[in-house]
Amino acid sequence: MLRYLRYLVIALFGLALLLVAVANRGPVVVRALPESMSTLAGGDWALQMPVFVLIFLGIVVGVLVGFLWEWLRESKHRTTASVKAREVSKLERELAVMRDSASVPPQDEVLALLDRRKAG
Repeated sequence: MLRYLRYLVIALFGLALLLVAVANRGPVVVRALPESMSTLAGGDWALQMPVFVLIFLGIVVGVLVGFLWEWLRESKHRTTASVKAREVSKLERELAVMRDSASVPPQDEVLALLDRRKAG
């Protein structure tokens, strides 16, 4: 049921994007600098494209900037997680060594009885 709902939402989103693209087909000139400054810079950096391409590029750039921002913000958490993972693996190795060395029979009779009871 949820899978069909997800497909419906994706289809509606795609239809909305298609409607925006069809409604905004007119060309627009995108300039890197204002016209008065472009003569000083030595070139006219302008590009003509449909409005919907500009809108979609703005959305894609915004999403990419958001992902990069979040990745940079969470770098300290990833660093902490990797340090803790190394610490856990070190402690697990130490525990395995301690368990191997503890396989010698206990010297106390009560502990020996308790160990037998756990095993059986």
